[in-house]
Amino acid sequence: MPPADPIGRTPDATLVGMASLSVRRIAALLLLPGMCVAAAHAAEVVTLRNGFSITCERHEALSTDITRLYLRADNFMDVAASSITSVEAAPDVPAPVKAEAHEPAGTAIILADSGARHNVNVALLASVVQAESGGNTKAVSRTGARGLMQLMPGTANQLNVKDSFDPASNVNGGSAYLDQLLTRYHDNLALALAAYNAGPGAVDRYHGIPPYRETRAYVARVIREFNRRVAEQARAVSATVVR
Repeated sequence: MPPADPIGRTPDATLVGMASLSVRRIAALLLLPGMCVAAAHAAEVVTLRNGFSITCERHEALSTDITRLYLRADNFMDVAASSITSVEAAPDVPAPVKAEAHEPAGTAIILADSGARHNVNVALLASVVQAESGGNTKAVSRTGARGLMQLMPGTANQLNVKDSFDPASNVNGGSAYLDQLLTRYHDNLALALAAYNAGPGAVDRYHGIPPYRETRAYVARVIREFNRRVAEQARAVSATVVR
């Protein structure tokens, strides 16, 4: 389970913003201490005051206050210059073995469709599905959550999901709900995921990720899987360009 303070802290003071030509929700990506985003041709590791490490191609000072970190040529992150504690050369490490895909082709198509419809990163949706149900369309939790994205009956009703065991309806409803939470928490992925797991009321009551072991483990698990998928996509793009 990750330390309480770093993951529960709102990132706005450190992560000023990010832009990407291919994904919308990459701006919400939070890195747990000791984790990093893998770039296609990583050259630098930037360590922040809060313990986050970001692997990037290069950095550039936009002003005395803002430094831009280029994850890829078309993907960058702006951070407060004062938040950077060190910049070091990235070590040469072998790419991790590619993990098996967790979702069948049919589910992948549903994820892509719902992601485009609700403007949510498909890798994020796939990571939530993996954490929630492991890809089991008939999954039912001990609390009554159902389907791929484990929708509670009340939430499904609010989202107009008639059959939570129908993969397309479930993912479409879950994607809409996740989009609402990302909007509510200003694209703070950790808070949106915490609210998805424990409910917005708990997040608002504790002004951050609730001190629930299950919720903190859930947030960390989804973010780790999301980081893995984003890094894998970056390597795939890099390999295609090289060929």
